[in-house]
Amino acid sequence: MIEQFGYVAAFLGAGILFLGLILTLARFIRPNRPNVEKNSTYESGEAPVGNANIRFNPRFYVIALLFVLFEIELVFLFPTATLLKDKALSVAAPEFPMYAVFEILLFVGILALGLAFAWVKGYLNWEKPETAAEKLNIPIPDSVYDSIRTKHSGPK
Repeated sequence: MIEQFGYVAAFLGAGILFLGLILTLARFIRPNRPNVEKNSTYESGEAPVGNANIRFNPRFYVIALLFVLFEIELVFLFPTATLLKDKALSVAAPEFPMYAVFEILLFVGILALGLAFAWVKGYLNWEKPETAAEKLNIPIPDSVYDSIRTKHSGPK
């Protein structure tokens, strides 16, 4: 049995070694002539406007994560659903369809709870309400803060 795993380990090791060799060889062979045009941001054929280093709205990541979560859900449900319609399995184990349906409903229910949690917490709201900063009762006048901001803001 260990010989079989040895073959697999040797195959994986040879594959990793081959990959490293090819990538190293490609690094030495390829041309490396950077210039301003190659290093600029590509804007689908349009002239770039402004700086490409802008702040990206993190809500896009939440939507993308939820999409991936529910796509993976389908990947996990597919094997159970395909076995559910197998007549030979239903005859061999008559209780299997009931357990399969229960498993599917439990899995979808847990994901629905996660979606409801995200919905209630407001993670799916695109426009979040602005929270006003509370006014602190500090004896230092606002003019002192304004003078410090002006002094340290730098040239404009």
